[in-house]
Amino acid sequence: MPALDPSVLDALKGYDSPTLSNAIELFEVRPRDTGYMRHEVRCMFPDLPRIVGYAATATMRARGGGEGYDPDALTTHVQEVPEPRIVVVQDLDDEPAHGAMWGEVMATMFSRLGCLGAVTDGSVRDLDEAREMGFAFFARATTVSHGYAHVESAGEPVTVGGLTVRPGDLLHADKYGVLLIPTEIAAELPAAAERVIAAEQEFIGWIRSPEFDAAQLPERRAKMKDAFMR
Repeated sequence: MPALDPSVLDALKGYDSPTLSNAIELFEVRPRDTGYMRHEVRCMFPDLPRIVGYAATATMRARGGGEGYDPDALTTHVQEVPEPRIVVVQDLDDEPAHGAMWGEVMATMFSRLGCLGAVTDGSVRDLDEAREMGFAFFARATTVSHGYAHVESAGEPVTVGGLTVRPGDLLHADKYGVLLIPTEIAAELPAAAERVIAAEQEFIGWIRSPEFDAAQLPERRAKMKDAFMR
C-alpha cells in the first residue's frame, strides 16, 4: 500500500469535503453521485478538525452471542496500512447499530496505533471520552451497550454508507461526511480546489454587487464553470 507524500495529505486537510468533491468532478474520474458515504453515516464531533488518512477495514457483529471483543485481527491489519489511518467498519447485523464496537477503550487503543478516527454504519458510545482525546467518530447512531460486539473480518473491502472502501483507500472526513479521494489525482486536488473557490467567490461577489443583473445569470454561470477547468 504505497503512501503519498505527507504534504499532499496536509494540503487536502486545508479544504472541506464539499469543495474537494467539486474539485474531483473536474477530473471526470468517477460519476458525480459516487465516491462518498450516505447521510446516515454522520460526524459525531463536528467541531473537531478534518481528518485525512488511509483506510483500515473490518466487519463486525454485536447480536446473537459470539466471543465478544477480539480486535487482534484488526490491530494486526491496521499496522499494515500506512499512517495516518482511519478505521472503517461495516456492521453486519440486521438491523445494524444494535451494539457499539467503538467506545473509550477502542478509541484509546487505536489512537495509539496511529488512527485518527473510526467510520462505521454501526453505533458508537463514550462520546465525551473519545472527543476529549480527539478521536473522530463517524457513525449511524449512539447506543448504551456493546452487546456481543466482535470483529468478524479485517483487511477486506467493506461497504459503509453505500460506499465501498478497500484497505489503503484515501479518505477525507469532516462535519459534512466521508469522501473517498482518488489517489491518482490527490496531488492535483488542492490546485483544483483553489480554482473552484476562486470561481465560486467571483460569482457570489457579482450576485451581491450593485452590478447584479438576473438576465446575465446564464452567462455568468457558464463563465464560472469555464473558470473551474483552467
